[in-house]
Amino acid sequence: MTTTKPSEGAHTGKPNGGGEGEEHLQRALSNRHIQLLAIGGAIGTGLFMGSGKTISVAGPSVIFVYMIIGFMLFFVMRAMGELLLSNLKYKSFSDFAGDLLGPWASFFTGWTYWFCWVVTGVADVIAIAGYSQALIPGIPLWIPGVIVIGILLALNLPTVAAFGEVEFWFALIKIIAIVALIVTGLVLIFTGFEHPAGRADFANLWNHGGLFPHGFMGFVAGFQIAVFAFVGIELVGTAAAETKNPRRNLPRAINAIPIRVMLFYVGALVVLMAVTPWTEYQAGESPFIAMFALAGLGIAATVVNLVVLTSALSSANSGIYSTSRMVFGLAQDGDAPKVFAKLSRRKVPQNALFLSCVLLLSGVALLYAGEDIGTAFDMVTTVSAVCFMFVWTIILLSYLAYRRNRAEAAASSAYRMPGGVFMVFVVFGFFLFVLWALTTQPDTLIALLVTPIWFVILFGAWMFVRRSPNHLARHAAHIRHLRAPGGQEG
Repeated sequence: MTTTKPSEGAHTGKPNGGGEGEEHLQRALSNRHIQLLAIGGAIGTGLFMGSGKTISVAGPSVIFVYMIIGFMLFFVMRAMGELLLSNLKYKSFSDFAGDLLGPWASFFTGWTYWFCWVVTGVADVIAIAGYSQALIPGIPLWIPGVIVIGILLALNLPTVAAFGEVEFWFALIKIIAIVALIVTGLVLIFTGFEHPAGRADFANLWNHGGLFPHGFMGFVAGFQIAVFAFVGIELVGTAAAETKNPRRNLPRAINAIPIRVMLFYVGALVVLMAVTPWTEYQAGESPFIAMFALAGLGIAATVVNLVVLTSALSSANSGIYSTSRMVFGLAQDGDAPKVFAKLSRRKVPQNALFLSCVLLLSGVALLYAGEDIGTAFDMVTTVSAVCFMFVWTIILLSYLAYRRNRAEAAASSAYRMPGGVFMVFVVFGFFLFVLWALTTQPDTLIALLVTPIWFVILFGAWMFVRRSPNHLARHAAHIRHLRAPGGQEG
């Protein structure tokens, strides 16, 4: 395993200005790891199983929905990339938020991001249990739930390179599945394949009520579902402290986001709706299964269930990784118990990992919470997605503070955000639009109204923590370390 030199912002594991005896992560994620991590973060389970519902409510206009969301989040990622590369001592966006906005931002961002991934991880455990039961009928739900948590712990404990390797193959499986869908669909289209719902043809995109069959509100409804599919796109930011040669690899991963959105989301959806009219899709059914079934692949259901199982496992794996690193950073800053700032001999935050896995066990208990668990988890993941939007907003606010207070560093940045401050406010406007879209449906409205409870709890915790002399001392030491010479750009 190789690490960068201290002058490149490596975390060597030695005490430094960050605090006496403070431990640091190692840069062990290579270019192929970070590239596939970025792809895996941009392709959620929602594309495989949730796209049926998205198509049914928005029709062909869903193509524009995904393009707009991808376009807006690209600027969030560019802002994040510029900030991370402005100082290679930043471990994640929680670090630069604390440095640029103040200790409250680090606390709120770190714990909110942790909460997002714990909730998402719990939902993934439920999903994995459901997919396992579809593959092995009759298996008790708690068995796959417990097994998957054990697998996640085993995958993350050895080294960060092991995590990167696992995510590399998980992401590759998702890519192969989508490419297979697109290739299969194009073959059906160009051969004029006939099926009970009609003929495979690109004209199906506009021959059934036009591109906006449900009008403007149908278009809006697509946003409230599709935005959740992009949760995790910022994952490369939490991996910044463990990325080899971040000045080269982070920009590569971020710059490729528009291409990935066009191929994996827009490309797949165009093919799906060209082969089969959008009117044939409905919530709860995977368009992927329908596509492969049309092509005469009898094992389509099993294959897609395996792919979705892998996708959910990948999401849970990313969640375990993210939450453990975020708690590690919070502990170093004095915002979490000091025990979570300890690293194993392999430079892995094992105590933080154990915490995340214990919390995921609650997902196993929720498997037996009632018959309507699917609806409950739809609401919970809506809460999670709204909290992710809060994190994205903090990234942009940090960028504004960076441009205002460190104008000289911003002017000499080698990786500048296109559009600068103007695009930040454009994205803020988009976020307000999404929040309004969430008020247009009863289930998402309830989830939106429940979300502030988390921030009330967090505010109460912050009022308690901020009075701790130990917290103030550790945060001050951490900020001194971040601002010390050696990590700045140029």
